Amino acid sequence: MDTLLSMNGIIKKYPGVTALDEVSFELKQGEVHCLVGENGAGKSTLMKILGGAVAMDTGMIKISGTAVAVPSPAVAQQLGIGVIYQDFKLVNDLSVAENVLLGQEPLRGWKMIDKNLMHQRVRQVLVQLGEELDTRARVGTLGMAKRQIVEIAKTLVRNVRILVMDEPSASLTDQEIRSMFQVIRRLKGEGVGIIYISHRLDEIFEIGDRVTVLRDGKNVKTARIAEVDRRTLIRWMVGRELEQEYPKVPLKRGTEILRVEHLGAGRLRDINFTVTRGEIFGIAGLVGAGRSELAHVIFGASPREMGAVYLENEEFNPSSPREAIEAGVGLLTEDRNRYGLLMQMNVRENISLSRIRDLLRGFRIDKTKEEKAAQGFVDQLKIKTPSLEVGVETLSGGNRQKVVLARWLFTQSKLLIFDEPTAGIDVGAKFEIYNLMNDLAERGIGVIIISSELPELLGMCDRIAVMCDGRITGVLTREESTQERILALATQFNEETISVR
Repeated sequence: MDTLLSMNGIIKKYPGVTALDEVSFELKQGEVHCLVGENGAGKSTLMKILGGAVAMDTGMIKISGTAVAVPSPAVAQQLGIGVIYQDFKLVNDLSVAENVLLGQEPLRGWKMIDKNLMHQRVRQVLVQLGEELDTRARVGTLGMAKRQIVEIAKTLVRNVRILVMDEPSASLTDQEIRSMFQVIRRLKGEGVGIIYISHRLDEIFEIGDRVTVLRDGKNVKTARIAEVDRRTLIRWMVGRELEQEYPKVPLKRGTEILRVEHLGAGRLRDINFTVTRGEIFGIAGLVGAGRSELAHVIFGASPREMGAVYLENEEFNPSSPREAIEAGVGLLTEDRNRYGLLMQMNVRENISLSRIRDLLRGFRIDKTKEEKAAQGFVDQLKIKTPSLEVGVETLSGGNRQKVVLARWLFTQSKLLIFDEPTAGIDVGAKFEIYNLMNDLAERGIGVIIISSELPELLGMCDRIAVMCDGRITGVLTREESTQERILALATQFNEETISVR
Protein backbone atom coordinates (compact mmCIF):
# COMPACT_ATOMS: atom_id res chain seq x y z
CA MET A 1 0.00 0.00 0.00
CA ASP A 2 1.17 3.50 -0.82
CA THR A 3 1.97 5.90 2.02
CA LEU A 4 -0.89 8.40 2.19
CA LEU A 5 0.19 10.50 5.17
CA SER A 6 3.42 11.01 7.07
CA MET A 7 3.88 13.29 10.07
CA ASN A 8 7.51 13.65 11.12
CA GLY A 9 9.18 15.28 14.13
CA ILE A 10 6.02 16.97 15.37
CA ILE A 11 6.65 19.18 18.42
CA LYS A 12 3.97 21.10 20.32
CA LYS A 13 4.59 22.87 23.62
CA TYR A 14 2.22 24.64 25.98
CA PRO A 15 3.25 26.67 29.05
CA GLY A 16 4.79 24.18 31.48
CA VAL A 17 4.18 21.08 29.37
CA THR A 18 5.41 19.46 26.16
CA ALA A 19 2.35 17.90 24.57
CA LEU A 20 4.23 16.35 21.62
CA ASP A 21 7.96 15.65 21.58
CA GLU A 22 9.17 14.81 18.05
CA VAL A 23 6.24 12.51 17.31
CA SER A 24 6.04 10.72 13.98
CA PHE A 25 3.05 8.92 12.46
CA GLU A 26 2.34 7.23 9.12
CA LEU A 27 -0.88 6.19 7.40
CA LYS A 28 -1.13 4.01 4.30
CA GLN A 29 -3.86 4.03 1.70
CA GLY A 30 -6.74 1.69 2.57
CA GLU A 31 -5.63 0.85 6.13
CA VAL A 32 -6.99 1.43 9.62
CA HIS A 33 -4.13 2.73 11.74
CA CYS A 34 -5.10 2.83 15.42
CA LEU A 35 -3.68 5.51 17.68
CA VAL A 36 -3.67 4.61 21.38
CA GLY A 37 -2.19 5.80 24.65
CA GLU A 38 -3.15 7.02 28.07
CA ASN A 39 -5.20 10.18 28.53
CA GLY A 40 -2.83 13.10 28.03
CA ALA A 41 -0.45 11.07 25.83
CA GLY A 42 -0.85 13.54 22.96
CA LYS A 43 -3.25 11.69 20.63
CA SER A 44 -5.86 14.44 20.36
CA THR A 45 -3.21 17.16 20.02
CA LEU A 46 -1.60 15.30 17.12
CA MET A 47 -4.94 14.92 15.35
CA LYS A 48 -5.88 18.56 15.96
CA ILE A 49 -2.63 19.53 14.25
CA LEU A 50 -3.52 17.27 11.31
CA GLY A 51 -7.03 18.75 11.21
CA GLY A 52 -5.78 22.35 11.25
CA ALA A 53 -7.30 23.19 14.64
CA VAL A 54 -3.90 23.53 16.39
CA ALA A 55 -0.62 24.85 14.99
CA MET A 56 2.50 22.75 15.56
CA ASP A 57 5.74 24.37 16.71
CA THR A 58 8.03 22.20 14.61
CA GLY A 59 7.66 19.28 12.21
CA MET A 60 6.56 18.29 8.73
CA ILE A 61 3.35 16.87 7.28
CA LYS A 62 3.34 15.13 3.91
CA ILE A 63 0.36 13.86 1.93
CA SER A 64 1.22 11.37 -0.81
CA GLY A 65 4.85 12.47 -0.50
CA THR A 66 4.20 16.22 -0.85
CA ALA A 67 4.89 18.54 2.08
CA VAL A 68 1.79 20.53 3.06
CA ALA A 69 0.83 23.23 5.54
CA VAL A 70 -2.46 22.83 7.44
CA PRO A 71 -3.15 26.25 8.98
CA SER A 72 -6.92 25.79 9.38
CA PRO A 73 -9.72 23.20 9.27
CA ALA A 74 -10.82 24.65 5.92
CA VAL A 75 -7.41 23.91 4.41
CA ALA A 76 -7.48 20.41 5.95
CA GLN A 77 -10.78 19.75 4.15
CA GLN A 78 -9.29 20.96 0.87
CA LEU A 79 -6.44 18.48 1.38
CA GLY A 80 -8.91 15.62 1.85
CA ILE A 81 -8.58 15.38 5.64
CA GLY A 82 -11.76 14.77 7.61
CA VAL A 83 -11.94 14.65 11.41
CA ILE A 84 -14.92 13.22 13.31
CA TYR A 85 -14.69 14.32 16.91
CA GLN A 86 -16.37 12.54 19.81
CA ASP A 87 -18.77 15.48 20.16
CA PHE A 88 -20.53 15.63 16.81
CA LYS A 89 -20.65 18.98 15.02
CA LEU A 90 -24.21 18.75 13.74
CA VAL A 91 -27.17 21.15 13.64
CA ASN A 92 -30.10 19.26 15.15
CA ASP A 93 -32.80 21.42 13.55
CA LEU A 94 -31.51 20.87 10.01
CA SER A 95 -32.12 17.82 7.85
CA VAL A 96 -29.59 15.11 7.06
CA ALA A 97 -28.95 16.58 3.60
CA GLU A 98 -28.63 20.13 4.94
CA ASN A 99 -26.07 19.01 7.52
CA VAL A 100 -24.02 17.01 5.03
CA LEU A 101 -23.79 19.85 2.50
CA LEU A 102 -23.77 22.76 4.95
CA GLY A 103 -21.79 25.55 3.28
CA GLN A 104 -21.61 23.60 0.01
CA GLU A 105 -25.25 23.61 -1.06
CA PRO A 106 -25.79 23.34 -4.84
CA LEU A 107 -27.38 26.52 -6.20
CA ARG A 108 -29.96 27.09 -8.89
CA GLY A 109 -29.33 30.47 -10.38
CA TRP A 110 -27.56 32.91 -8.07
CA LYS A 111 -29.26 32.46 -4.71
CA MET A 112 -31.70 29.56 -4.72
CA ILE A 113 -30.60 26.23 -3.24
CA ASP A 114 -31.35 23.34 -5.56
CA LYS A 115 -32.92 21.07 -2.92
CA ASN A 116 -33.62 18.20 -5.31
CA LEU A 117 -29.97 18.08 -6.37
CA MET A 118 -28.88 18.44 -2.71
CA HIS A 119 -30.88 15.39 -1.63
CA GLN A 120 -29.73 13.45 -4.70
CA ARG A 121 -26.04 14.06 -3.92
CA VAL A 122 -26.43 13.08 -0.28
CA ARG A 123 -28.35 9.91 -1.18
CA GLN A 124 -25.45 8.93 -3.45
CA VAL A 125 -23.01 9.30 -0.56
CA LEU A 126 -25.27 7.27 1.75
CA VAL A 127 -25.48 4.50 -0.85
CA GLN A 128 -21.68 4.49 -0.88
CA LEU A 129 -21.82 3.92 2.88
CA GLY A 130 -24.43 1.17 2.49
CA GLU A 131 -26.97 3.22 4.46
CA GLU A 132 -30.64 3.81 3.77
CA LEU A 133 -31.26 7.04 5.64
CA ASP A 134 -34.02 9.58 4.94
CA THR A 135 -32.14 12.67 3.76
CA ARG A 136 -35.09 14.84 4.82
CA ALA A 137 -35.11 13.58 8.42
CA ARG A 138 -34.20 16.15 11.05
CA VAL A 139 -30.86 15.22 12.59
CA GLY A 140 -32.17 15.90 16.11
CA THR A 141 -34.53 12.92 15.74
CA LEU A 142 -31.73 10.46 14.91
CA GLY A 143 -29.95 8.08 17.27
CA MET A 144 -26.21 8.30 17.92
CA ALA A 145 -25.28 5.69 15.29
CA LYS A 146 -27.19 7.46 12.52
CA ARG A 147 -25.73 10.82 13.56
CA GLN A 148 -22.30 9.32 13.17
CA ILE A 149 -23.22 8.23 9.64
CA VAL A 150 -24.15 11.85 8.92
CA GLU A 151 -20.73 12.96 10.19
CA ILE A 152 -18.98 10.41 7.97
CA ALA A 153 -21.11 11.51 5.00
CA LYS A 154 -20.04 15.12 5.65
CA THR A 155 -16.42 14.11 5.18
CA LEU A 156 -17.01 11.87 2.15
CA VAL A 157 -18.91 14.55 0.24
CA ARG A 158 -15.74 16.64 0.52
CA ASN A 159 -13.68 13.86 -1.11
CA VAL A 160 -11.94 12.77 2.07
CA ARG A 161 -8.81 10.67 1.65
CA ILE A 162 -7.79 10.65 5.32
CA LEU A 163 -10.50 10.08 7.95
CA VAL A 164 -9.82 10.58 11.67
CA MET A 165 -12.30 8.94 14.07
CA ASP A 166 -11.84 10.03 17.69
CA GLU A 167 -13.54 7.66 20.18
CA PRO A 168 -16.26 6.85 17.63
CA SER A 169 -17.86 4.07 19.69
CA ALA A 170 -18.20 5.96 22.98
CA SER A 171 -21.99 6.40 22.70
CA LEU A 172 -22.87 3.38 20.56
CA THR A 173 -24.43 0.04 21.38
CA ASP A 174 -22.68 -3.19 20.40
CA GLN A 175 -24.93 -3.59 17.34
CA GLU A 176 -24.28 -0.01 16.28
CA ILE A 177 -20.53 -0.61 16.60
CA ARG A 178 -20.87 -3.64 14.31
CA SER A 179 -22.62 -1.43 11.73
CA MET A 180 -19.93 1.23 12.06
CA PHE A 181 -17.21 -1.37 11.42
CA GLN A 182 -18.99 -2.39 8.21
CA VAL A 183 -18.85 1.24 7.05
CA ILE A 184 -15.15 1.45 7.95
CA ARG A 185 -14.41 -1.70 5.92
CA ARG A 186 -16.23 -0.24 2.90
CA LEU A 187 -14.15 2.93 3.15
CA LYS A 188 -10.95 0.86 3.40
CA GLY A 189 -11.91 -0.94 0.23
CA GLU A 190 -12.20 2.41 -1.54
CA GLY A 191 -8.67 3.40 -0.52
CA VAL A 192 -9.53 5.78 2.33
CA GLY A 193 -6.93 5.81 5.12
CA ILE A 194 -8.51 5.78 8.57
CA ILE A 195 -6.96 6.87 11.86
CA TYR A 196 -8.94 5.21 14.66
CA ILE A 197 -8.59 6.43 18.27
CA SER A 198 -10.15 4.34 21.04
CA HIS A 199 -9.54 3.21 24.60
CA ARG A 200 -11.51 0.01 23.95
CA LEU A 201 -8.79 -2.49 23.16
CA ASP A 202 -11.19 -5.12 21.80
CA GLU A 203 -12.06 -2.71 18.97
CA ILE A 204 -8.39 -2.12 18.20
CA PHE A 205 -7.80 -5.82 17.67
CA GLU A 206 -10.96 -6.26 15.59
CA ILE A 207 -10.75 -3.31 13.17
CA GLY A 208 -7.09 -2.23 13.13
CA ASP A 209 -4.30 -3.07 10.69
CA ARG A 210 -1.53 -1.27 12.58
CA VAL A 211 -1.27 0.47 15.93
CA THR A 212 0.89 3.34 17.15
CA VAL A 213 1.31 3.93 20.88
CA LEU A 214 2.03 7.36 22.36
CA ARG A 215 3.07 7.93 25.98
CA ASP A 216 3.81 11.30 27.57
CA GLY A 217 3.90 12.99 24.17
CA LYS A 218 6.42 10.58 22.64
CA ASN A 219 6.37 7.66 20.24
CA VAL A 220 6.60 4.31 22.01
CA LYS A 221 5.93 1.74 19.30
CA THR A 222 4.31 1.10 15.94
CA ALA A 223 3.39 -2.49 15.10
CA ARG A 224 1.04 -4.61 13.06
CA ILE A 225 -2.01 -5.65 15.07
CA ALA A 226 -1.44 -9.29 14.12
CA GLU A 227 1.98 -9.17 15.78
CA VAL A 228 0.97 -7.82 19.21
CA ASP A 229 -1.15 -9.21 22.03
CA ARG A 230 -3.34 -7.38 24.52
CA ARG A 231 -0.92 -7.60 27.44
CA THR A 232 1.98 -6.23 25.40
CA LEU A 233 -0.14 -3.35 24.10
CA ILE A 234 -1.17 -2.41 27.65
CA ARG A 235 2.48 -2.50 28.76
CA TRP A 236 3.45 -0.14 25.95
CA MET A 237 0.61 2.23 26.86
CA VAL A 238 1.19 2.48 30.61
CA GLY A 239 4.96 1.90 30.70
CA ARG A 240 4.74 -0.95 33.18
CA GLU A 241 3.34 -4.44 33.52
CA LEU A 242 -0.27 -4.64 34.72
CA GLU A 243 -0.75 -8.05 36.29
CA GLN A 244 -4.48 -7.74 35.73
CA GLU A 245 -6.87 -5.21 34.19
CA TYR A 246 -9.41 -5.56 36.99
CA PRO A 247 -7.67 -5.49 40.39
CA LYS A 248 -10.66 -6.72 42.40
CA VAL A 249 -10.05 -7.03 46.14
CA PRO A 250 -12.34 -9.57 47.88
CA LEU A 251 -14.06 -8.00 50.88
CA LYS A 252 -16.61 -9.27 53.34
CA ARG A 253 -20.10 -7.84 52.92
CA GLY A 254 -21.07 -5.71 55.88
CA THR A 255 -24.21 -3.94 57.03
CA GLU A 256 -26.79 -2.63 54.62
CA ILE A 257 -26.25 0.94 53.41
CA LEU A 258 -28.97 1.28 50.73
CA ARG A 259 -32.29 -0.48 50.26
CA VAL A 260 -34.66 0.18 47.38
CA GLU A 261 -38.20 -1.20 47.64
CA HIS A 262 -40.81 -1.26 44.84
CA LEU A 263 -39.47 1.97 43.35
CA GLY A 264 -41.33 3.40 40.39
CA ALA A 265 -40.74 6.56 38.36
CA GLY A 266 -41.41 7.19 34.69
CA ARG A 267 -40.64 3.89 32.97
CA LEU A 268 -38.99 2.44 36.11
CA ARG A 269 -41.24 -0.23 37.61
CA ASP A 270 -41.03 -2.18 40.85
CA ILE A 271 -37.28 -1.77 41.41
CA ASN A 272 -35.90 -3.77 44.38
CA PHE A 273 -32.28 -4.22 45.48
CA THR A 274 -29.89 -3.64 48.39
CA VAL A 275 -26.30 -2.44 48.63
CA THR A 276 -24.08 -3.30 51.60
CA ARG A 277 -20.82 -1.95 52.93
CA GLY A 278 -17.73 -3.72 51.67
CA GLU A 279 -19.14 -4.60 48.24
CA ILE A 280 -19.13 -3.09 44.77
CA PHE A 281 -22.63 -3.35 43.30
CA GLY A 282 -23.06 -3.26 39.52
CA ILE A 283 -26.02 -2.34 37.34
CA ALA A 284 -26.05 -3.75 33.80
CA GLY A 285 -28.43 -3.37 30.89
CA LEU A 286 -28.67 -2.23 27.31
CA VAL A 287 -28.97 1.43 26.31
CA GLY A 288 -32.46 2.59 27.28
CA ALA A 289 -32.96 -0.02 30.00
CA GLY A 290 -33.35 2.69 32.67
CA ARG A 291 -30.00 2.47 34.45
CA SER A 292 -29.18 6.20 34.47
CA GLU A 293 -32.82 7.07 35.24
CA LEU A 294 -32.58 4.90 38.36
CA ALA A 295 -29.43 6.73 39.47
CA HIS A 296 -31.11 10.10 38.94
CA VAL A 297 -34.10 9.11 41.09
CA ILE A 298 -31.88 7.92 43.95
CA PHE A 299 -29.86 11.15 43.67
CA GLY A 300 -32.95 13.36 43.78
CA ALA A 301 -32.47 14.65 40.22
CA SER A 302 -35.76 13.02 39.11
CA PRO A 303 -38.93 12.60 41.19
CA ARG A 304 -39.94 9.26 42.65
CA GLU A 305 -43.55 8.24 42.01
CA MET A 306 -43.87 5.17 44.22
CA GLY A 307 -41.91 2.89 46.52
CA ALA A 308 -39.32 3.70 49.16
CA VAL A 309 -35.56 4.13 49.48
CA TYR A 310 -33.67 3.67 52.75
CA LEU A 311 -30.18 5.02 53.46
CA GLU A 312 -28.60 3.42 56.54
CA ASN A 313 -32.07 2.11 57.49
CA GLU A 314 -33.64 5.59 57.46
CA GLU A 315 -36.14 6.61 54.80
CA PHE A 316 -34.45 8.68 52.14
CA ASN A 317 -36.50 10.79 49.74
CA PRO A 318 -34.43 13.73 48.46
CA SER A 319 -36.36 16.35 46.51
CA SER A 320 -33.16 17.68 44.93
CA PRO A 321 -29.51 16.72 44.41
CA ARG A 322 -28.59 19.20 47.15
CA GLU A 323 -30.60 17.17 49.69
CA ALA A 324 -28.98 13.96 48.45
CA ILE A 325 -25.51 15.45 48.79
CA GLU A 326 -26.24 16.65 52.32
CA ALA A 327 -27.43 13.13 53.19
CA GLY A 328 -24.16 11.65 51.89
CA VAL A 329 -25.02 10.46 48.38
CA GLY A 330 -22.87 11.38 45.37
CA LEU A 331 -23.37 10.77 41.65
CA LEU A 332 -20.52 10.74 39.13
CA THR A 333 -22.56 11.36 35.99
CA GLU A 334 -22.04 9.70 32.62
CA ASP A 335 -21.45 13.11 30.97
CA ARG A 336 -18.81 14.50 33.34
CA ASN A 337 -18.00 17.46 31.08
CA ARG A 338 -21.59 18.69 30.97
CA TYR A 339 -22.94 17.74 34.39
CA GLY A 340 -19.98 16.74 36.55
CA LEU A 341 -17.65 19.71 36.15
CA LEU A 342 -17.76 23.47 35.80
CA MET A 343 -15.46 23.73 32.82
CA GLN A 344 -14.85 27.46 33.22
CA MET A 345 -13.44 26.92 36.73
CA ASN A 346 -10.05 25.61 37.82
CA VAL A 347 -9.13 22.33 39.52
CA ARG A 348 -9.17 23.82 43.04
CA GLU A 349 -12.62 25.34 42.63
CA ASN A 350 -14.12 22.18 41.14
CA ILE A 351 -12.89 20.05 44.04
CA SER A 352 -14.07 22.39 46.80
CA LEU A 353 -17.40 23.36 45.22
CA SER A 354 -19.64 20.90 47.08
CA ARG A 355 -18.37 21.86 50.57
CA ILE A 356 -17.82 25.55 50.12
CA ARG A 357 -19.70 26.39 53.32
CA ASP A 358 -17.18 24.41 55.37
CA LEU A 359 -14.37 26.53 53.93
CA LEU A 360 -15.81 29.89 54.89
CA ARG A 361 -14.08 32.21 57.33
CA GLY A 362 -16.68 34.83 58.01
CA PHE A 363 -18.05 35.73 54.59
CA ARG A 364 -14.92 34.73 52.67
CA ILE A 365 -13.44 31.43 51.56
CA ASP A 366 -10.36 30.43 53.53
CA LYS A 367 -8.16 29.95 50.46
CA THR A 368 -5.31 28.38 52.41
CA LYS A 369 -7.66 25.73 53.78
CA GLU A 370 -9.20 25.24 50.35
CA GLU A 371 -5.81 24.82 48.65
CA LYS A 372 -4.64 22.35 51.32
CA ALA A 373 -7.74 20.21 50.91
CA ALA A 374 -7.61 20.28 47.10
CA GLN A 375 -3.88 19.48 47.01
CA GLY A 376 -4.47 16.56 49.34
CA PHE A 377 -6.90 14.99 46.87
CA VAL A 378 -4.65 15.76 43.91
CA ASP A 379 -1.87 13.85 45.66
CA GLN A 380 -4.12 11.02 46.87
CA LEU A 381 -5.77 10.43 43.48
CA LYS A 382 -2.60 11.15 41.46
CA ILE A 383 -4.35 13.82 39.39
CA LYS A 384 -1.98 14.98 36.66
CA THR A 385 -2.23 18.77 36.60
CA PRO A 386 0.45 21.50 36.40
CA SER A 387 -1.24 23.32 39.31
CA LEU A 388 -4.51 23.74 41.18
CA GLU A 389 -5.17 26.93 39.23
CA VAL A 390 -5.24 25.25 35.81
CA GLY A 391 -8.63 25.23 34.09
CA VAL A 392 -10.22 21.80 34.39
CA GLU A 393 -11.01 21.82 30.67
CA THR A 394 -7.27 21.45 29.95
CA LEU A 395 -7.07 18.08 31.73
CA SER A 396 -7.38 14.68 30.07
CA GLY A 397 -10.55 12.63 30.45
CA GLY A 398 -9.13 10.38 33.16
CA ASN A 399 -7.91 13.30 35.23
CA ARG A 400 -11.24 15.11 34.87
CA GLN A 401 -12.94 12.00 36.24
CA LYS A 402 -10.55 12.04 39.20
CA VAL A 403 -11.42 15.70 39.90
CA VAL A 404 -15.12 14.74 40.03
CA LEU A 405 -14.28 11.88 42.40
CA ALA A 406 -12.18 14.21 44.56
CA ARG A 407 -15.19 16.50 44.99
CA TRP A 408 -17.37 13.64 46.21
CA LEU A 409 -14.67 12.37 48.56
CA PHE A 410 -14.43 15.91 49.94
CA THR A 411 -18.16 15.77 50.79
CA GLN A 412 -17.50 12.61 52.85
CA SER A 413 -20.15 10.66 50.91
CA LYS A 414 -21.64 7.46 52.33
CA LEU A 415 -22.78 6.18 48.93
CA LEU A 416 -21.21 6.87 45.52
CA ILE A 417 -22.90 6.03 42.23
CA PHE A 418 -20.53 5.79 39.25
CA ASP A 419 -22.38 6.11 35.91
CA GLU A 420 -20.06 4.87 33.11
CA PRO A 421 -17.01 5.65 35.29
CA THR A 422 -14.33 4.76 32.73
CA ALA A 423 -15.92 5.98 29.47
CA GLY A 424 -13.20 7.58 27.35
CA ILE A 425 -10.49 6.71 29.89
CA ASP A 426 -7.30 4.83 29.08
CA VAL A 427 -6.39 1.46 30.55
CA GLY A 428 -3.86 2.88 33.02
CA ALA A 429 -6.30 5.44 34.42
CA LYS A 430 -8.99 2.74 34.57
CA PHE A 431 -6.70 0.63 36.74
CA GLU A 432 -6.28 3.56 39.14
CA ILE A 433 -10.05 4.22 39.24
CA TYR A 434 -10.69 0.54 40.02
CA ASN A 435 -8.18 0.62 42.87
CA LEU A 436 -9.92 3.71 44.24
CA MET A 437 -13.23 1.83 44.14
CA ASN A 438 -11.65 -1.01 46.10
CA ASP A 439 -10.40 1.51 48.63
CA LEU A 440 -13.84 3.13 48.95
CA ALA A 441 -15.52 -0.24 49.52
CA GLU A 442 -12.87 -1.22 52.06
CA ARG A 443 -13.59 2.03 53.96
CA GLY A 444 -17.28 1.14 54.18
CA ILE A 445 -18.54 3.54 51.50
CA GLY A 446 -21.31 2.13 49.33
CA VAL A 447 -20.21 1.79 45.68
CA ILE A 448 -22.57 1.36 42.72
CA ILE A 449 -21.20 1.01 39.16
CA ILE A 450 -23.43 1.52 36.13
CA SER A 451 -21.56 0.38 33.03
CA SER A 452 -22.11 -0.69 29.44
CA GLU A 453 -18.85 -2.65 29.51
CA LEU A 454 -19.63 -6.16 30.74
CA PRO A 455 -15.96 -7.10 31.34
CA GLU A 456 -15.73 -4.13 33.71
CA LEU A 457 -18.77 -5.24 35.70
CA LEU A 458 -17.66 -8.88 35.73
CA GLY A 459 -14.16 -7.90 36.77
CA MET A 460 -15.02 -5.48 39.60
CA CYS A 461 -18.48 -6.25 41.02
CA ASP A 462 -19.54 -8.54 43.86
CA ARG A 463 -23.15 -8.55 42.64
CA ILE A 464 -24.75 -7.32 39.41
CA ALA A 465 -28.37 -6.22 38.96
CA VAL A 466 -29.53 -6.54 35.34
CA MET A 467 -32.15 -4.16 33.95
CA CYS A 468 -34.46 -4.53 30.96
CA ASP A 469 -37.25 -2.16 29.95
CA GLY A 470 -37.28 -0.28 33.26
CA ARG A 471 -37.24 -3.37 35.51
CA ILE A 472 -34.63 -5.43 37.30
CA THR A 473 -34.75 -8.89 35.77
CA GLY A 474 -32.22 -10.47 38.08
CA VAL A 475 -29.46 -9.92 40.63
CA LEU A 476 -26.44 -12.19 40.13
CA THR A 477 -23.63 -12.97 42.53
CA ARG A 478 -20.04 -12.79 41.31
CA GLU A 479 -19.97 -16.58 40.97
CA GLU A 480 -23.20 -16.65 38.93
CA SER A 481 -22.29 -13.79 36.59
CA THR A 482 -21.32 -14.49 32.99
CA GLN A 483 -21.65 -12.37 29.86
CA GLU A 484 -24.16 -14.81 28.41
CA ARG A 485 -26.38 -14.80 31.49
CA ILE A 486 -26.30 -11.02 31.82
CA LEU A 487 -27.18 -10.54 28.14
CA ALA A 488 -30.03 -13.03 28.43
CA LEU A 489 -31.50 -11.06 31.33
CA ALA A 490 -30.86 -7.74 29.58
CA THR A 491 -32.65 -8.64 26.36
CA GLN A 492 -35.84 -10.34 27.47
CA PHE A 493 -37.90 -9.82 30.59
CA ASN A 494 -38.87 -13.03 32.34
CA GLU A 495 -41.53 -13.02 35.07
CA GLU A 496 -39.54 -15.66 36.93
CA THR A 497 -36.74 -13.26 37.83
CA ILE A 498 -33.76 -14.31 39.84
CA SER A 499 -34.38 -13.49 43.49
CA VAL A 500 -33.00 -10.24 44.85
CA ARG A 501 -30.38 -10.99 47.47
